[in-house]
Amino acid sequence: MKTKSEKPNVFITGVTGYLGGSIADKLLKNGYRVTGLVRTDDAEKIEVLEKRGIQTVIGNLDSIETLTHASQKADIVIHTANVDHISSIYTLVAALEYSGKTLITTTGSSIVADYADGEYAGSVFYDEDTYLNPVSFRKPRVDINAYVRMAAIEKGIRTIVICPSMVYGKGKGLQPDSDQIPKLIGFSKQEGAGLYFGKGLNRYSNVFIDDLTDLYLLALEKAPGGSFFYAENGHNSFREIAEMISEYIGLKGKTHSISIEHLIEFHGEADRLGVASNSLVKSVNARKIGWNPTGPSLEEYFLEITHLEQ
Repeated sequence: MKTKSEKPNVFITGVTGYLGGSIADKLLKNGYRVTGLVRTDDAEKIEVLEKRGIQTVIGNLDSIETLTHASQKADIVIHTANVDHISSIYTLVAALEYSGKTLITTTGSSIVADYADGEYAGSVFYDEDTYLNPVSFRKPRVDINAYVRMAAIEKGIRTIVICPSMVYGKGKGLQPDSDQIPKLIGFSKQEGAGLYFGKGLNRYSNVFIDDLTDLYLLALEKAPGGSFFYAENGHNSFREIAEMISEYIGLKGKTHSISIEHLIEFHGEADRLGVASNSLVKSVNARKIGWNPTGPSLEEYFLEITHLEQ
């Protein structure tokens, strides 16, 4: 039993990943106790995590008993591992049913993505009250977000859904790299030019990793049950991002377009939505609870890391 002065224990799925590890670091620095789910094939990471002050539980998202026990033992649960793994969401909700505990789940702003395929810039910015009509590939994710939010009413859980846009910046856990930007940097190095897709006119909202983890902490401490938060602090076209990457890797602004057919053939539908669509959101609700992002813009971030590596 924790004392009155002791911070709650937070159970995090995906603690070895980019976002989960960064959230764990933020929580530890703010006095919270952290327990993380670690897959059996990641067992070599346990010692490193525990040296950082993170207790570990071995299992995976299909380990119903492990997830249930760890969730019920914790005061707060934050789910960052594989946001499309629907059965794990059902397990976590069932484990916390009528407990009044906090469950924060993670989604992503591709729920508002279109099929622009780089050909045009988006003009619609989605806020938390905008009606969503997602592309069919993302409808299951929208449905599970709604299920989690309704659990605040129907299941007696303080549920919160956080929806990051494109995240950039060095992770604070075991995984330093986010998804979209590092992939684009890698592809660009291979091709000898900053890459974009189609005309590269499509625009994506983005957020700095430290600002994003600030939002998780703020939501944990202040948000009412059933809340949904977009996380963004700016937006860029992928043509602009290609130019930033080109300068960063020393190609002096040289860019190159990749066809959408090539993108789909080699990288699939998820990457099509991640780099060739428009995904523009507004963090209206986050700012209402006091979220004030202060990190560098994406352009400022590239200038900083370019300077550091010279």
